[in-house]
Amino acid sequence: MKLIKLTAISAAVLASTAALAAEPVIVVDNNDAVVYEAEPVAVAYEAEPVAVAYEAEVAPAAYNNDAGVIRNTTGAIFGGTKTLFNTAINPASVSAEVGTLGYGANVAWSINEKTELQAGWAGGDVADLFGGDFDANDVNYDVDTDFSNPYLGVQLRPMSNWFTVGAGIIVPDNDIDVRANAEGPNFRIDNVDYNSAETGTLEGTMEHRNKLAPYGTIGFRPNIGNNWGVFGEIGAAYMGTTDATVRSSNPDGDVTATSVNGTTTVTGNDVAAAAEKELEDKDWLEWMPIVKLGATYRF
Repeated sequence: MKLIKLTAISAAVLASTAALAAEPVIVVDNNDAVVYEAEPVAVAYEAEPVAVAYEAEVAPAAYNNDAGVIRNTTGAIFGGTKTLFNTAINPASVSAEVGTLGYGANVAWSINEKTELQAGWAGGDVADLFGGDFDANDVNYDVDTDFSNPYLGVQLRPMSNWFTVGAGIIVPDNDIDVRANAEGPNFRIDNVDYNSAETGTLEGTMEHRNKLAPYGTIGFRPNIGNNWGVFGEIGAAYMGTTDATVRSSNPDGDVTATSVNGTTTVTGNDVAAAAEKELEDKDWLEWMPIVKLGATYRF
């Protein structure tokens, strides 16, 4: 601003000088006054550019009322929910299966060309798939089962062909009923012979402690047409250690027990407790084998 004022003052001085140059000049010489008319002289000035410094004032930033605001929040949420809903109700395939986990089915959603997300259930009475009985040391037990195994897992095709690798979680709720079979006249438990007639029947239940059971499988899933395919898988699920409960039909009656140390008398409850401990030590199906076969329909 100071430079602008100085420039204006200089221009005024130059204008005044030019005006004086235009006035007549009187010269007195030997008492004679002579008037000379001064003619204006055009003087050319070469104006040199003057650098004018301006002190820039910061302009106030304009406030954008829309900055960071989602105008259609409901639409954005609804749109994402709609996409998720459409994916959920439009699976890539459905399958039926039978195996050691039971009889069941699953639904699969394709994540990409190599990966599928599966949700399924398998259950029912599958004791016959395990032979219907098992041995815990010297005692044979008949088995009756009622399995319920919902699961959630991922199926991978690592080589983009029919070979598959699976992993996931089972939520087991499996009822396992057992009944001991006497060997001759005795139940032989932990090298002790208990008179079976005095003991009565030994029956009980077993369950695994894991509420969530991780599993892993390998398998094959070839297609046999545009929409149909078959599959087979083998693997295992870790069900955890076993809790057992065994009851005697003659809990308070005297039972003859014979061992290398001689003969003693115990109760039916004592025999049941010995059988219970042996079952828990057995940890039957702690690692549940997974073997399944099935068919798949792809949409």
